[in-house]
Amino acid sequence: MADPRVRQLKIKTGVVKRLAKEKISYEKEADQQKNRIEKFKDEGKDEHVIRKEEEVLQECLMIIPDSQRRLKKAFEELNEFLRAEEDLKETEEFTTAMAVIEEAKAQLA
Repeated sequence: MADPRVRQLKIKTGVVKRLAKEKISYEKEADQQKNRIEKFKDEGKDEHVIRKEEEVLQECLMIIPDSQRRLKKAFEELNEFLRAEEDLKETEEFTTAMAVIEEAKAQLA
């Protein structure tokens, strides 16, 4: 039977990977929304439309810190798990988890 720690490692690695992707996605969406608002202002769109678009931007910007917090928590959990289960170092899952940790560090900086 497979080691349950390997399964836990896969789950924790997947969570960190997904949350890092999610954060990038929200940041990209916020940038696109800023560009869209600028375009609308340049085109002289109705003030009501611009205000609604700015509300959407504010919602995007509020989600980013929450996503950052969740990523940090999952990152720390995975990091602690890796330190506690160093005997899994020879497994492919451990190597994958270390790579995901390195990628996530860039998002936490």
